[in-house]
Amino acid sequence: MKFTHDTQRGAWLLDRVGAWSSVGGVAGTGFETYARILHPVHAWRFGDDVDDWGSACITEKARWGWARVAERNGRVMHPLVQWRRLTDDGTALSFTDGWEVSQSDEGRLDPELLAALTQHLGAATTAPDDVTAGVWTGWGELHDGGSSAYIVFGTDEAEAKRERARLAAEARASVAPEVRKAVTRGPWLQWPGREFLLFETSLAELRDPSWMRGAGLGATNGDDGVTPQLLWPADRAWVVASEIDWDSTIVAGSRELIDAVLTDPTFEAFEVDEHSDLSWDGDTVNPTGSQRNG
Repeated sequence: MKFTHDTQRGAWLLDRVGAWSSVGGVAGTGFETYARILHPVHAWRFGDDVDDWGSACITEKARWGWARVAERNGRVMHPLVQWRRLTDDGTALSFTDGWEVSQSDEGRLDPELLAALTQHLGAATTAPDDVTAGVWTGWGELHDGGSSAYIVFGTDEAEAKRERARLAAEARASVAPEVRKAVTRGPWLQWPGREFLLFETSLAELRDPSWMRGAGLGATNGDDGVTPQLLWPADRAWVVASEIDWDSTIVAGSRELIDAVLTDPTFEAFEVDEHSDLSWDGDTVNPTGSQRNG
């Protein structure tokens, strides 16, 4: 993945920005149809054993789709479902059989899912080797100091200070110099309400999730770094958009592409249109916590 100053790559898409909070507002309007891929959540189950600190030990780990959580919480899955409505604003994340789930990831499509998606994206473009990626400038990992607090256990203060310094140096080195400079000075693709750095990449690169380790986007031994919020090929056949405040990713493109995504069991996906409201209030099927308790 190579940083580029050529923000004109995205001019065509800026001309097609739709209404705020709508699908077209993050992926552009005018495509034949759209798919919404829900970001899966981490799940784990506690057993009866405890560790040295008296805390219950995790005995199983898994990745769940939203449908499992909806079923356990008595909610309904539908194209505009919102995680907050499935979990009573993030309070209904634990279950009586010992399983718990994390909050859903916002603004980030898991690299393994992105790798799987490249199979369908490649079949829907004539330019698989000429892809532009847009990365939001606001990620803490990309800035000096980042957003991390380095907590070190089991050592004296002098050793802890050295370890924190080592981790901070590792974080600084994980961001390419040109990226660190550009996040504060530009040039940026000036999306409404967002600023994006642009990069040259290919579907072949994104097909291997380990691309993040050499991308200069904040990947360290303890952090995977950041992933693109926008992707499109040179022939403009499709757009993939992971809005930073949404826990789902939009794929915009041809009927054939979207059908391939919707029928692939790798993804938990629904068809939507460019006018679909994906704000928290867009889920009019599942009641809010206050409505349920009122």
